[in-house]
Amino acid sequence: MTVIPGGGQPNMQQLLQQAQKMQQDLAKAQEELAQTEVEGQAGGGLVKATVTGSGELRGLVIDPKAVDPEDTETLADLVVAAVQAANENAQQLQQDKLGPLAQGLGGMPGMPF
Repeated sequence: MTVIPGGGQPNMQQLLQQAQKMQQDLAKAQEELAQTEVEGQAGGGLVKATVTGSGELRGLVIDPKAVDPEDTETLADLVVAAVQAANENAQQLQQDKLGPLAQGLGGMPGMPF
């Protein structure tokens, strides 16, 4: 039987350094998400919503053609749809930016991912 130096255990210092680097990369990516804006729209562009990559609503543009005082329900539906579309785009951006980092941390013992 061959004995591996150190009992075959991974170098704990190296693991800690890798974990710290991944956490730093994750924090940087989260900061970038908070500063990145994505858009969603509804009604063929009549209503546009802008959110940050972390999902914070930053802007809402409503084309005057979408405003009908007799039909505020349609306008409300368009606003909701635009915000939902923007949030879906933000979630996709989160997955693109954070997915690989979270997967890397998921393999580390004691990491909450």
